[in-house]
Amino acid sequence: MRLNGRHGTNRSVATGKPNQPNSSSEIDDMMETENESLRDRVVDLEKKVLEQGDEIVCLRSTLADVLRRLNQFESRGAPSPAPTCLRNGNGTTIRGISHSNHIGTGKDSTPGNVPRLRQPAYHQQPVPTDAGPKDNLRRAASYAPSSLPQRRVVHYQSTGSLHSDSPSSTSVSPVPTSPSPTHTPPPPPGGRTTPSPRTPQPPSQRPNSVGSGSGSGSLHKRWSSTGDFNNSGITSPTGTLISASSMAIASRLATKSLFNLYMRPQPHQQHLLKHGTRDATYNEEEGSVRFFLRGRPVVLHAPTAVAENYDLMKVATAPQTRLKLEWVYGYRGRDCRSNLHLLPTGEMVYFVAAAVVLYNVEEQSQRHYLGHTDDVKCLAIHPNKLLVATGQTAGHDRREGRPHVRVWNSVSLHTMAVIGIGEFERSICCLSFSKADGGVLLCAVDEAPDHNISVWDWQRGEHGQKITETKCSADTVVAAEFHPMDRQSIVTCGKSHISFWTLDAGGTLYKRMGIFENRDKPKYVTCLAFTQTGDVVSGDSNGNIIVWGRGTNTISKFVRGLHEGSVFSICVLKEGSMVTGGGKDGRLVQLDASLSPTGQEARVPDHLGAVRAVAEGRGSQLLVGSTRNCILIGSLELGLTPVVLGHTDELWGLAIHPNLPQFLTAGHDRLVTLWDSMSHSVVWSKDIAEPVQSAAFSPDGSVLIIGCTSGHWMVMDAETREAFSAHTDGGEPIQVVKFSPDGNLLALGSRDNNIYVYQVSEEYRKYSRVGRCTGHSSFITHLDWSMDSQYIQSNSGDYELLYWNAGLCRQIPQSSQLRDVEWASNSCTLSFNTIGIWPEGADGTDVNHCERSHDGNLMATADDFGKVKLYSYPVVQPKSLCHTYGGHSSHVTNVSFLHDDSRLISIGGRDTSVMQWSLS
Repeated sequence: MRLNGRHGTNRSVATGKPNQPNSSSEIDDMMETENESLRDRVVDLEKKVLEQGDEIVCLRSTLADVLRRLNQFESRGAPSPAPTCLRNGNGTTIRGISHSNHIGTGKDSTPGNVPRLRQPAYHQQPVPTDAGPKDNLRRAASYAPSSLPQRRVVHYQSTGSLHSDSPSSTSVSPVPTSPSPTHTPPPPPGGRTTPSPRTPQPPSQRPNSVGSGSGSGSLHKRWSSTGDFNNSGITSPTGTLISASSMAIASRLATKSLFNLYMRPQPHQQHLLKHGTRDATYNEEEGSVRFFLRGRPVVLHAPTAVAENYDLMKVATAPQTRLKLEWVYGYRGRDCRSNLHLLPTGEMVYFVAAAVVLYNVEEQSQRHYLGHTDDVKCLAIHPNKLLVATGQTAGHDRREGRPHVRVWNSVSLHTMAVIGIGEFERSICCLSFSKADGGVLLCAVDEAPDHNISVWDWQRGEHGQKITETKCSADTVVAAEFHPMDRQSIVTCGKSHISFWTLDAGGTLYKRMGIFENRDKPKYVTCLAFTQTGDVVSGDSNGNIIVWGRGTNTISKFVRGLHEGSVFSICVLKEGSMVTGGGKDGRLVQLDASLSPTGQEARVPDHLGAVRAVAEGRGSQLLVGSTRNCILIGSLELGLTPVVLGHTDELWGLAIHPNLPQFLTAGHDRLVTLWDSMSHSVVWSKDIAEPVQSAAFSPDGSVLIIGCTSGHWMVMDAETREAFSAHTDGGEPIQVVKFSPDGNLLALGSRDNNIYVYQVSEEYRKYSRVGRCTGHSSFITHLDWSMDSQYIQSNSGDYELLYWNAGLCRQIPQSSQLRDVEWASNSCTLSFNTIGIWPEGADGTDVNHCERSHDGNLMATADDFGKVKLYSYPVVQPKSLCHTYGGHSSHVTNVSFLHDDSRLISIGGRDTSVMQWSLS
């Protein structure tokens, strides 16, 4: 039998006890017996692990100790003690292991006439003299030297190298992927093995001897245990140490081990790429904070006044100031229908983003229902004109953003019921209350692949009760309405179809398709309405109006070519006449009860879009929603006046007037719009024929800089909208533009990774290029000027914070030298004063913009989850509390305080909304 890679000799082992055998054969017999005993105990413990889940932690610890000591026994040639495992630390023994056959390992424990077993070469390393015998053993096993680069931790040596003939072998293997007890086959000729998944043998087929090799009797390690690795860690690609427990969990979960029955799977990637400030560290000597964004380290230097007493663990409180949504600019008409109604309170009700707006035009007041977490897609009014049902799409958050319907009181804004959470798949595109029975039932259509239609008893419980659900159509469904006189009748329409549904007493829906006979079948049936006699009226994409007899699925009357293009809306007025709205020609046409034109018409101006929705207002007034997200009020006789204007494409540009309560918005719809925050109206709007990415006012407010997505930027008069000049820098979007505080320089950050600096003269009308700041390895996202107009700090898409000498366009590599510079603004999301705006799990793209208030007390942020957050400034603590506000549904792209800090403006991206918040 070989010990430690050498054949046994006549050496004996001192046990430190009387009457111990000293002959080599007796020692061999004792070792063989002890090996079998320990192995049997390991098998017993292995079974216990599978049978007793509640004792898993303790048993694993015991199993690990036994296996470790078995390894030590194999390497030293003698058994070691195994500790007794205590359950839950209360002293109750779960499974005891004998402490017999203890072999002394210290220097003094070996008699002078008995030589000790030689340590193998891979364990020979200095051990502190004050370490006890057990410590010596554990350190020898756990701190083997390594040649692997950038690893400060133990490496798991292959069984082949442990038991090779050469005692100096230091072959290492990758981290084992399976800690479960498995048999290790003999090593290949090279002596190196790589752990790989193996099929465990049944107990009856496992060999009974410790060594299973050739006749030389070499010892082979049969098991590897996670317990062997519990005192070590591994290093992530970022150079950070991953805890041993996390590594062991990841190792177990990489196999089909039965340990997984009692463990919750954890994502493997979360240990590889660090995000956010969870693991932030503070270097007191340098006065710097280090944290990670997508695995990349970010080092930020604290100002001298802060560095001395800075405490990374301190929790910053939220500010006493709060936000309240004061006004919402915009309307969603570009892709939604039947979403504009007049309530008895005199308020129009409509929606944009995740906010439902109740707007009283005469009183110039707005109220807002903010119960939704993402885009509202449809709206229905209860027959009592008091309750409103709104349906939303699936949101960002898988739990909070699930599609559902909310029924709420339009007076108190109190939520009456939340229906269908977990029942809908994508988004609710159509809603309708039953009318013949007083609104007991609610019909909803889900934009799932089959466009499922469901009927709910919405008043039963807090979440309603679903009566029935069935497939509506594989094609798009654009409208669903309960019949106003027949309780059991529902009509739906959409692409190439109109369907008539009957709900029987048993809760089953039966469908009859509309028959177009020999008439041209339209590509879309676009809208529905009901006459006072109960007939169904539909409009289609061919500009036709069709009447379907009550209770039938056949055509009773056909009006061809009433509009050019689609008929998007039909509104039946109280006196029996109806008004139709054209989706291409923008015309409003009145028809009498017999569907004959009365000759009264009106037209929506082309720049405001075509007709999307028509609703009856007070008296002879009409409410008209347009496809370009505008709302108009008026009559066919007197014409229409816009009362709500909005953007129609993604918004990014936001500029605050330096002296007046005005702000400017610009987006990819090519529109530049100046708003007045006091009157909530548009001062002017201009189409500049190019998508806009950024904008800025000159320090005196007389000139506007508009940055476009093509690399062009223009100089415009803020009052007359006259363009003074146009320039081009690169071919990528101009992400950010800012004047220096003294007004002598202009900086433009481009998506081509460069910052362009211009000299300003002639009252902000002439611009001469000074140079280009080159050094960022990704696109510019934000920049700020210092108060003395000498320096620029900038962020880029790869989470860099760089500093520049603006006059020379040179980078300042020693960022610590600028730690005490006072900045005129703080829109850079990566800076020491904004550490706390990053969530613990942030990946670097979550926060789109931030802005400091002019008094320096507050900071607002815009993020990817539709939230606006308000912090106390500076936000230097990783754990900073804040106030969070919803209303936007898409990513919030920009946020800024008005010049007097009385209000905050936020703009959405794809939700195209502009929201004005008051501070209180």
